[in-house]
Amino acid sequence: MRLPIVQIDAFASEAFTGNPAAVMPLAAWLDDAVLQAIAAENNLSETAFILPDASGEANFELRWFTPTNEVVLCGHATLASGHFVLSSDPERDAVTFRTRKAGILTVTRAGDSYELALPAWAPAPKPLPHIVAALGLDSAVETLWHPHRYALIVLEHADQIRALDPDFRRLGRPSGDDPQAGADAEVDVLTIVTAPGDDTDVISRVFAPGAGIDEDPVTGSAHAVMTPYWTARLGRDRFTAYQASARGGHLTCRLEGERVVLGGSCVTVMEGTFFLG
Repeated sequence: MRLPIVQIDAFASEAFTGNPAAVMPLAAWLDDAVLQAIAAENNLSETAFILPDASGEANFELRWFTPTNEVVLCGHATLASGHFVLSSDPERDAVTFRTRKAGILTVTRAGDSYELALPAWAPAPKPLPHIVAALGLDSAVETLWHPHRYALIVLEHADQIRALDPDFRRLGRPSGDDPQAGADAEVDVLTIVTAPGDDTDVISRVFAPGAGIDEDPVTGSAHAVMTPYWTARLGRDRFTAYQASARGGHLTCRLEGERVVLGGSCVTVMEGTFFLG
């Protein structure tokens, strides 16, 4: 079986920046174990699989897999999927994706870039001492939690974000193996560390060792959690953001009711064929 595959740098204005995602259009769903094996072979933060949506609710169905598991929401691979569809059809201005746990997601043209609408996942305060310690920190300004297993750790300065050197083994360790984790700690947590930015309003880094990704380059879903927090703190409905990974990526973020709208560009860097079986 031959499957088309495209690799796209999302939240990137040039190649080798932003977050790479594989996008693979399918004619029918393969077994979950096969999808997972393909994602492991690709060894990118996410592989997105899209399929024409026979239900009529959206243009495509969409699922995302890290090298180790399927995820509830992935922003950068959704943006990459939107770029894949819209760049192949200049007459189309928007594309919708039906997902299994995050509802209908939309990617819309915005000049030379795109806007991605995601659910707004507002976090709530919660003590997270085991995560703070695994990050190599003594304390944080705030610690917050969203039940989809997103931890939001707020620091004072951008320099603290850039200097982070987490203990990835401890950060991704099952809670039962960490005596400091507490009885209610979660496994496979996406940890977001954020602070006021220097050349943008907000800066962040994102770690997900429990999902096979020590540091994610640019994370759309993390900004679905950060945007409700930062718009409330800044007192306005939009801001600029930079995710300070080695590759780095810029986003615009705004809150529209129960949706977060992220702006960013994409660059296609590879097209090819995946040989299966």
